[in-house]
Amino acid sequence: MGELARAFTTALTHHDRQVRAGAEERVERWRKVLAGMADGTLTVGSRTPVAGLPAWVTPQVVRGGFATGTPAASGPLLAHEAAAAHRAGLPAERRALFAHALTTTGLAELTDLLESGGYAVELPEEAALLTVAWLADRGETATALELLDVLAPFADRLRFLPQPVPSATSGSDSGIVFRWTIAEVRRRLHQRRPHAGIAAMNEALTVWNPFADELLEHWLKTVRNGRVLARAPKPEWRQRAAALLGRYRALAAEHTCCGKHRRPKENSFILRTALEDLVAGGDLDARRRGLVQHAVDAMVRRRGVPGTPEHAALRARQAADAARPTHHAMAQLVAERLADLPPDTGTPQARTFTVAVTPAEYEATGLPVGADVPEPIARLVHRALAADVPTLIAAGVVPSAEVLATLTPQLVAAASAAAYSDAGLRRLMTASYGAFSNRRSVLLVDLQHQVRFEELPWVRAVEQHRQSTDPVRATAARTLADLGELALQGWPGTVLPNPLVSRLTTLARTAGLTLPWTEELAADIFMGTFTAKFPAAARVAAELLDQTLYAAYYGIDYARIAGADASASRDRHGFDAVQFAALCHERAGVDATTWLSVAQAGAVIEQAQILTTHNLALLAGPVRVSPQPGWAALVRSAFATTCRLAARIHGNPHPLRTIKDMAYSWRQALFHLSMATPDEQRTALAQFDDDAARCPDHARTRLAPVLAGLRFVHAGGDLGPDGGPTNSGARRLLGWAPAGRHWLQAEPASQAVIHG
Repeated sequence: MGELARAFTTALTHHDRQVRAGAEERVERWRKVLAGMADGTLTVGSRTPVAGLPAWVTPQVVRGGFATGTPAASGPLLAHEAAAAHRAGLPAERRALFAHALTTTGLAELTDLLESGGYAVELPEEAALLTVAWLADRGETATALELLDVLAPFADRLRFLPQPVPSATSGSDSGIVFRWTIAEVRRRLHQRRPHAGIAAMNEALTVWNPFADELLEHWLKTVRNGRVLARAPKPEWRQRAAALLGRYRALAAEHTCCGKHRRPKENSFILRTALEDLVAGGDLDARRRGLVQHAVDAMVRRRGVPGTPEHAALRARQAADAARPTHHAMAQLVAERLADLPPDTGTPQARTFTVAVTPAEYEATGLPVGADVPEPIARLVHRALAADVPTLIAAGVVPSAEVLATLTPQLVAAASAAAYSDAGLRRLMTASYGAFSNRRSVLLVDLQHQVRFEELPWVRAVEQHRQSTDPVRATAARTLADLGELALQGWPGTVLPNPLVSRLTTLARTAGLTLPWTEELAADIFMGTFTAKFPAAARVAAELLDQTLYAAYYGIDYARIAGADASASRDRHGFDAVQFAALCHERAGVDATTWLSVAQAGAVIEQAQILTTHNLALLAGPVRVSPQPGWAALVRSAFATTCRLAARIHGNPHPLRTIKDMAYSWRQALFHLSMATPDEQRTALAQFDDDAARCPDHARTRLAPVLAGLRFVHAGGDLGPDGGPTNSGARRLLGWAPAGRHWLQAEPASQAVIHG
């Protein structure tokens, strides 16, 4: 209801028409969610949330993972579907298109697309009939018919045809990726509207300021001994005044951006309206004469007499400012530069499209030669840079692990699809995975997992053609290690986002590695239990981190988790999911037999992340990631994130999210520190003090007990189950406070901190 209310308010009140239109769409979607929940057609928390639709159908999902009940591949026919129906002389219906695709002509058209690669798959369903055509072309009629039996009940609703495109741009295994397509960049450039304030300023500088100078010059002709209208104006003066007023009316009709000249308190308004009275045959009373005198004096005092060197220099500077091209004009120019590029790909030459205005472009647009493309426009274009991921990270095109996760499907798809020996099928599966990666997760409970790529019926239909050879596994393993290394080096103080974890899982599976990757769980729907992969991940961490600084700081008995106490084990591994959940509740100080609040659930989940290291142990252990700058460099970078977040707590009305992220970055720093050598650890501790000393006082005060806790543990101390504070003020930093207010929320002046 809150989401519906926010969307409704935006749809009614926002000044931007496009934003209002988008909000109206969200209103309709949230209405569908609420209606479906009310009538039972939607089951929130299920893998099949929409009644009558199997799990493989891509649902339309809104914020929070709620399905609206509408399949993403449904709705009115798209342009390419309507065109296909028109070419074939069919009614504009999806069932007719489905049936036509199974005719000799239709299958031939699909086979041609497969061979040329000239198709785009935006939703996974759009690859279904291409798969049927591939199977039929290989003589696997029985398998094709089985797939059609699955698809046919939805032929009238879902879009199973791909979109033809001019050239093949999918299926590259070169490691080249891009964040935005050329089409997306051009769309964003065209969306940039002229800035009303800039337009008004330029109009004032180029139109109304020069006109005000003309008014002033005309009034100065009546000045004698410093007094305006010292004698009666001559007829020629009145005629010139009438001409000025006529030009004013023409200018006002043509130039409507700036309204300053209409304000009664403006000097130009006073001079112009006084002229109007005189031209009309009237006279000025003493008050109006005084206003005119004040206006003339003020204008001369502020800018000088028009025509003097000082005044001319001022107007020249203003004219130069106004002559600078606007962001809107430069955006249109750059969009035109990109017009001839393939729309559905990036470009390795992004910078060539952000050079200064050329003489030829001046002739076509009037923009000044040599004018630079503004930085905001250049940033948009650079998001279409096609390069390897390290290059994109270095160029600032990939600013976060979340953005990296949006690029990895291009790499993961190529690595996974390499298992298909047939080039056409490999290209199709690459495109299918890319489309599947855009599928939004639905809200799930009871330890259910999201639909996986291999569950799609058309992917299952060609599974027998997937061959896991040594080169395929080696390529996937190399890509897995490269992505893991990039994520750690690029953002060492940030946890791996769930989409990236999903891609790493796929790569590990393709590489033949059975690894327990764990996702970040949502505290508001946590059921108090964990799947078996969580204790498995904790065992991997135990092998890597037992007797390390990480284990000591968090007070972890990794020997217990590794199953050293065989009598306490429930299986041959020595630690199962039930025991793992009980340990997490115990460490969080939360009763496992009662209902959990969000804060309590968050504390339990945080303990699971601490025990498992949230995939860091997998990367450093089985995946064998070895950061190029070394673990010590990652320690310093992760702590810099911790310091930055600590500075954001002060004065923050809603600091809990920041505190949680601060604890995450601190945990990352401790993991990296534990992977470093003893000498590197001692150096890092000294650097922590230096880095903290450069923080604001309030941040330094909050960091003091955290650093004291690390020094205390490094010296052999034990923070105990509750994490302090000790007599020296040392504390263990955790992100959640299940029993009340977090200690970091207290104002620094009230924190009893003893600096180490």
